[in-house]
Amino acid sequence: MVMKLNHKLLSVALIVLMLGTFSSCSFPEQEKKYPTVEEASKSELSEIREKGKLVALTDYNSTSYFIYRGEPMGYQYELLRRFADHLGVDLELKVSNNLDTAFHSLERKKVDLLAMDLTVTKSRKKRFDFSDPLNTSRQVLVQRLPSNWRKMNTWDEVENNMIRNPLDLAGDTVYVQQNSSFYDRLVHLQEEIGDTIYTKVMPDKEVEELIIMVAKGKIDYTVADEHIAKVNKKYYPNLDVETAISFPQKISWAMPKGSDSLQMELNNWLNGFQKKKVASAIYDKYYENPRGVNVAYRKYHSVKSGRVSKYDEIIKREAKKIGWDWRLLASLIYQESSFRPNAVSWAGAWGLMQFMPNTAHKFGVSKKSTPKQQIKAGVEFIKYLDNKFKDTIKDPKERKKFVMAAYNVGIAHVYDAQRLAEKFGKDPTVWNNNVDQYLLKKAHPDYYQDAVVKYGYCRGEEPYNYVYQILERYDHYRNILAAE
Repeated sequence: MVMKLNHKLLSVALIVLMLGTFSSCSFPEQEKKYPTVEEASKSELSEIREKGKLVALTDYNSTSYFIYRGEPMGYQYELLRRFADHLGVDLELKVSNNLDTAFHSLERKKVDLLAMDLTVTKSRKKRFDFSDPLNTSRQVLVQRLPSNWRKMNTWDEVENNMIRNPLDLAGDTVYVQQNSSFYDRLVHLQEEIGDTIYTKVMPDKEVEELIIMVAKGKIDYTVADEHIAKVNKKYYPNLDVETAISFPQKISWAMPKGSDSLQMELNNWLNGFQKKKVASAIYDKYYENPRGVNVAYRKYHSVKSGRVSKYDEIIKREAKKIGWDWRLLASLIYQESSFRPNAVSWAGAWGLMQFMPNTAHKFGVSKKSTPKQQIKAGVEFIKYLDNKFKDTIKDPKERKKFVMAAYNVGIAHVYDAQRLAEKFGKDPTVWNNNVDQYLLKKAHPDYYQDAVVKYGYCRGEEPYNYVYQILERYDHYRNILAAE
């Protein structure tokens, strides 16, 4: 009887113990508080403001983002820059023409926005949040006019050679960008016409590249948004873009799912911005104005030529002598002269590298020197400045900022800023938020009259902006131009 009682007591104890264990495991789960969607989404906008930059990804083509005569341009770029200014933050731009990469970056929250011509679809809305539409556009078939179309007697004769009814696509092959809404549309179109359209996905080709392939006869058909197709029609008159294969669709920017506060801020900004004349002017500049569109034909449009200036080859050779990325040297030269060898400043500096008379004499150049000689002498000057900092600033990346500042304002003022930084507890070998701040302060008597300052007043805002503007442009060049 005692043994049975003991067994019963033991069983009860085990049950109590197990219940207690389950209870203790589940208790923290019950108490854990998860943020609401509203609470979680607030962090999207606040994090952007806290980090001080909007990180956006766009595609590289003749309308979205490109370099022309040394300056970044593009419809998406201009809108992004204005939105970042509205937020009071910097813009950090990333580039990819691969939609897989773009969507993956957004889902991993490596970027805050996808600023591309994205068609809003049901499947995409399950994965991402979207802004209000930037515009609407139909999907159109891009095909070639007959090779002898200019010699045909009437336009009806031309029309007879074109696909105007999607039914006539049956049995044809259409090439589209991977992961694009164009592929989905063609799948649905097959169902609608009850026949096969052979759709070939091109993982390494962007929409504009496929349009060019049609124009050059490498493929017969692709699909594009109408506004993009019409722009490229102006480049390539042998294209036809008149056959619509969809109803008008919304074109928007995308954000990570749950970005409520960023979405609301962006939509509020878009609502106000799109009512302004500047919004229409920017759109017309890239999609309607013939002068703007024809920029893409020109020699120093990065999309068509892969070049930023007529001096690229010289810059590449000379940059190797000092271990600089040629795109950084190109950005500095653009900052100095906008690639104009006859440029003259108000202070008397001249040429591609903007030499002052004493510096020009020291490095053996004059106003009669060729662009090649000017760039070579400028690189020698950069090398000279680099050697002056080499013993104290070991990090080459950091040292470049000091060299650029010295190139602009003179090495003596940079030395003064280093001494001030050291005196006031900052690092004299670090530019950002250290020496740069004391170069700015050299415009104030409290600092330029300090005992450690040997060269007096300096309008520090100019070299301060000079360094950051070169580095910002360099980021654009790295996004778009190939390294050597």
